Amino acid sequence: MKSRMLTRLCVLMTGIGLLATVSGCTGYKLGSNLPAGIRSVAVPVFVNQTGQPGLETLTTGAAIQEFQKDGALSVVPRNEADSVLEVTMTRYFLTPLRYRENKTTTAREYRLTIRADVIFRRTSTKEILSQTSGIEGYADFEALSDLPSAQRNALPKASRDLAHRIVKTVVEFW
Repeated sequence: MKSRMLTRLCVLMTGIGLLATVSGCTGYKLGSNLPAGIRSVAVPVFVNQTGQPGLETLTTGAAIQEFQKDGALSVVPRNEADSVLEVTMTRYFLTPLRYRENKTTTAREYRLTIRADVIFRRTSTKEILSQTSGIEGYADFEALSDLPSAQRNALPKASRDLAHRIVKTVVEFW
């Protein structure tokens, strides 16, 4: 009697565990969540409104690499693309994070931030599929002696961070 009750309890617990596991997967979907017919993207050179020279080239290249790493969309020329990514970089700025111990008016560590507005649109109809303003990528760095050099060295990291956030926003929007 005791063993039969124990067996029933084990079967019941296994069933409850299976039910909990299966129900946790109901919202999961294999494959891309992008709209129907969107399998490729064109990435024209970003518009640079920041006044920081060369930023558009560096950040556009980083975005292309991020799309290639992600794999949800293939990067192709505009005349072959299902969609196009339009990015306008609107701000480039430094924010002091920590100050020198002996000079409280001189920053020791900075955050370099690049802000951008993004429009992702279907090429055939020009329909806006997603639009996001104020996406930011950043890099923190120490400026021990030469701020311009340290800033220049942090720029690729901030560009990659912005590119990663742009691609994530476009691909995961759905």
